[in-house]
Amino acid sequence: MSEVDDNAVVYKSCCASCGVAELDDIELKACAECDLVRYCSDECQKNHKSQHKEACKKRAAQLRDEILFRQPESTHLGDCPICCLPLPLESKSITMACCYKTICRGCNFANRVREVKASLHPSCAFCRQPTVKTDEERDKNMMKRIEANDPVAMNHKGVQQYNKGDYSSAFEYFTKAAKLGDASAHYQLAALHNGEGVEKDIEMEMYHLEQAAIGGHPIARYNLGWNEWNNNDRDNKDTAKRAVNHFIIAAAQGKDNSINNLMFAFKKGCVSKDDLAAALRAHQAAVDATKSPQRDAAEAYYRNKDSVNA
Repeated sequence: MSEVDDNAVVYKSCCASCGVAELDDIELKACAECDLVRYCSDECQKNHKSQHKEACKKRAAQLRDEILFRQPESTHLGDCPICCLPLPLESKSITMACCYKTICRGCNFANRVREVKASLHPSCAFCRQPTVKTDEERDKNMMKRIEANDPVAMNHKGVQQYNKGDYSSAFEYFTKAAKLGDASAHYQLAALHNGEGVEKDIEMEMYHLEQAAIGGHPIARYNLGWNEWNNNDRDNKDTAKRAVNHFIIAAAQGKDNSINNLMFAFKKGCVSKDDLAAALRAHQAAVDATKSPQRDAAEAYYRNKDSVNA
């Protein structure tokens, strides 16, 4: 065991400030920021702060990066609750105004075909409640879902208030949804902290972008990569590494623009040929995973409908 590891063991079993060992009647508490050292009391932690500050900050940043650069299992959209396939990134999904479940257009289209053939009244493809027809019904259902602590409904309400110019109310709804773990709400808060409706706060903007990216939001992830690329010396391979890692993760989530940026980074020598090839395969796999005959049928129907109405 190295000297550093020996110290780590000592700090884990003894108070880093006074040196008292953990016994049956003495419980040590770990530093919440870095988990490198432990203390027997708040006073000892306070007394040791000046000595521990630099190491704590460095380790906390490392722990944060471990979480930040972990590939999410899926995008923030998740899977369609009906066909169980990943929801596409494009606007090809529908959030039902009755239950606030987001389903793919393929499942919604299949439900409509079934209803037409059986001469049934329109209903939600997920909860089977009658389709919401008026704005009054929609708002009433939205408030019911908000009272039930539904973050999706809170986020939609925030967008609604933002579009009305009520930024204070929008901020409130986005904040509530973000506290419940909604990645879209974190992304909206990042935009607000960029000076849209609230006082500009770069630190909070970056915090919410990171939280959104951790939650699987590909656009937030892409924006983080773009920010890292622009704020560093892009000709330096080491400083471009963080940006490249963001683009690789976003590409594996199906974000098209990330591939373009990785191509550019490859030309600059910041991405290896193997890493670029792996990112291309992961991107294609993510895109293919969102496809199905049912979704293709819906896409063809809506495409023809739009061309007729054009």
